[in-house]
Amino acid sequence: MRVIIPAAGSGSRVGGVCPKQYLPLLGRPLLAHTLAVFCRHPKVARVWLTLAEADEFWRQPEQRRLWLDFAPRLEILRCGGATRAQSVRNTLAALQGKVPPEDWILVHDAARPCLSRVLLDRLLDALSDDPVGGLLAVPLADTLKRGETDGAQTRVKQTLARQGLWQAQTPQMFRYGTLCAALAAHTEVTDEAGAMEAAGFAPRLIESDISNLKVTRPADFALAEWILKGQGAKDGERYGDA
Repeated sequence: MRVIIPAAGSGSRVGGVCPKQYLPLLGRPLLAHTLAVFCRHPKVARVWLTLAEADEFWRQPEQRRLWLDFAPRLEILRCGGATRAQSVRNTLAALQGKVPPEDWILVHDAARPCLSRVLLDRLLDALSDDPVGGLLAVPLADTLKRGETDGAQTRVKQTLARQGLWQAQTPQMFRYGTLCAALAAHTEVTDEAGAMEAAGFAPRLIESDISNLKVTRPADFALAEWILKGQGAKDGERYGDA
């Protein structure tokens, strides 16, 4: 089991003096929480963190010891692209010849620091012998509205039926060879499952929950902190140092 975490983005919607993956969350960079659940998992053999070539925040002295804690399983690849999809494709290309085609690859958003061991195990157990692979996702509970903007105002144009709709999350888990081929052939997709769909496969949906939050805006940090405290992160349980 191998993991790719693309982290080459700037996190512009959050703002701040550095990319959002390095902003503090419970006394550690947000990215450290994301890495911990994978680097401490017994079924994960390798974690590839994909950074931008010009990323200097990773090398900051005050963070070096923290990253060394993950060193036995963590490897840095400086092949990040302008988009998340490009970063994933670049990483898969860099692994040519190093990963057997049939091996499972998990791709996880760097900005999802609250993935729990319970949800990760649920995904791994459900897909261990699946012929395609799949992803964590949440069934939509709210009524959906399609909006239309006219000048400074946005009004409802259409109400959409939510039956059968799911909100995609990560990790997304597919075989290395199949995923490489799907992403190479379908470059306009926004996630790995979309590429697999476009290639004719039907990824399996594994039910998740809203705790697997993607930090996008400043207010999300407070919510992520609350979730992580509930998971024991404040006391070090997530890091094996409680």
